[in-house]
Amino acid sequence: MRIEPRNAPSRLMTLGVPVLSAVIALALAAIPLALAGADITVAYGEMVKGVFGSMFAFSEMLTRATPLMFTGLAAALAFRAKLWNIGAEGQLYLGAMAAVAIGAGAVDIPGIFLIPLIIILGAAAGAAGMAVPALLKTRFGADEVVTTLLLNFIILIFVQMMLEGALKDPMGLGWPQSAPILDQGMLPQLMPRMRMHSGLILALVLAGVAQFMLARSVWGFRLRAVGENAAAARHAGIGVNRSLFGVAILSGGLAGLAGVSEVAGLKGYLTADLSPGFGYTGIVVAMLAGLSPVGVVISALFIASVFVGADSMSRAMGVSSYLADLVVAMSLLCVLVGGFVARYRITRSKPAARAA
Repeated sequence: MRIEPRNAPSRLMTLGVPVLSAVIALALAAIPLALAGADITVAYGEMVKGVFGSMFAFSEMLTRATPLMFTGLAAALAFRAKLWNIGAEGQLYLGAMAAVAIGAGAVDIPGIFLIPLIIILGAAAGAAGMAVPALLKTRFGADEVVTTLLLNFIILIFVQMMLEGALKDPMGLGWPQSAPILDQGMLPQLMPRMRMHSGLILALVLAGVAQFMLARSVWGFRLRAVGENAAAARHAGIGVNRSLFGVAILSGGLAGLAGVSEVAGLKGYLTADLSPGFGYTGIVVAMLAGLSPVGVVISALFIASVFVGADSMSRAMGVSSYLADLVVAMSLLCVLVGGFVARYRITRSKPAARAA
């Protein structure tokens, strides 16, 4: 038996792998649910109810999906160029830190100017967090998996230091948190008495732009060429290092916007526990989406539904909400296995004829 690459995976197989992976992950999650003594149908019913049972529940799912769209886009675009950005978590915190640094009173200007300024500086801070690993890769060949991953911990320590120093809220009763963003610097809410904010609209617009640029622009063609075969792209005259550095800056900026959306759209101030792992979960979102920007939106909605639904199920049935982490992990494993099956096939070699 031997493994051979397929000539071209069918479109049905390409689209079916993520969907089937999600279904299999939910089916496998039923095993620990059953072992915990829960009624599987009731448990999954509570998950669905926790997401679609009311407008508030649905809005909470969309709120949870918003930062995942940003970090999923950050990972998807970078991975398209075979640039493995594992540092979206740190870049998210840099974007959030820039948002509170400028929005907590550093400048007192009307919201029509302050909100765009917060968004731009937050994206720039996230991009700066990815610029160093990108430079190390393009100039010295450093492994970006190592540099971006380790930079996450450096950035988080730096954020904690700033929250105990320059950014600390003097009215925070000693708690390590930043001063709140001014009211005119907060992203507008989309619905009254709901936490859903306009960061969702920004994420959807950026996903649409990214999809168009990848499919219809020269930049997208160059990016896909670098990802498919960097040596061939270089031979064709494409500036590989320039393309890698450009997509790195874009990826970091998108991750920084996830931090902006959390502090300027939801929380209002920065703490060291702002993100429960949005940067790392964004990798799962991107892989489940097949690195498609539009697919990232759908994948983020699914992952957010799992997390919000698992919280609801936990409250209703006393089952651990860590089931959501199990579903996310199994989704990633299933999509990796499914991707392998989509790209390769196992064939049986014919036995060699024996000599007379």
